[in-house]
Amino acid sequence: MNTPPRNGQPDTGPRCLAILGATGSVGTQTLDVVRLFPDRFDVKALTCGRNVDLLAEQVREFRPECVAVGAPSRAQALERALSGIAPDVRILAGEEGLCAAATRSDVDVVMGAVVGFAGLRPVLDALKAGKQVALANKETLVVGGALVTQALDQSKGRLLPVDSEHSAIFQCMLGEPDRSVEDVVLTASGGPFRDRAAETFGEVTVSEALDHPNWSMGAKITIDSATMMNKGLEVIEAKWLFDLTLDQIQVLVHPQSIVHSMVAFT
Repeated sequence: MNTPPRNGQPDTGPRCLAILGATGSVGTQTLDVVRLFPDRFDVKALTCGRNVDLLAEQVREFRPECVAVGAPSRAQALERALSGIAPDVRILAGEEGLCAAATRSDVDVVMGAVVGFAGLRPVLDALKAGKQVALANKETLVVGGALVTQALDQSKGRLLPVDSEHSAIFQCMLGEPDRSVEDVVLTASGGPFRDRAAETFGEVTVSEALDHPNWSMGAKITIDSATMMNKGLEVIEAKWLFDLTLDQIQVLVHPQSIVHSMVAFT
């Protein structure tokens, strides 16, 4: 899959961003980076699923021209929240709203951080529109890897992996010859239940499953990590991102989480 780090053109100004899933874990961390480098980024669009109160706070600070809420039932609440803050901001809703935010003509880079299947179509539309997509939503590749590959092949869109394991692989592969990868290793912490006796799993509580030993993440990915489902999704993600066979992808439990991934070359 074509995933170059830059578009080959010199930087002439701030990168214009659309952040899909701005109120989630990855979205808020993305805005943390924008705060650190205000001269390098210009936020043009922000979206959320349902958390219109936090989105309104973000609008107050970053002054985007467009916002969207994934749940149409929350559109009126968003309008009320923004009426005294940014009365001129364009407000969109539903899947069409997310796609419109992702394909704005003034957007260079789209952060794809919507949780779950809802992130697929906005990412596809952004790629077809020639955007550079920083993809944090692994479900997009799990359910639509072939569609994403097709969109990349038929457009000028580009994909950059944000997931730490896949970003590590991507960085290891930079500058290496095509088809020189022998295999890759995805590491896994093992989650909170790595050393727990299997016969006690029926007593596991939600709070225990949400208590990851190494990372502070969103609720869904934390639960997926506790069940090891997240690593299964990451295997599928790696297959599509790097055009690998499943035999080329290994998983290694590494409780310290120091190494995120490894690549062996021929």
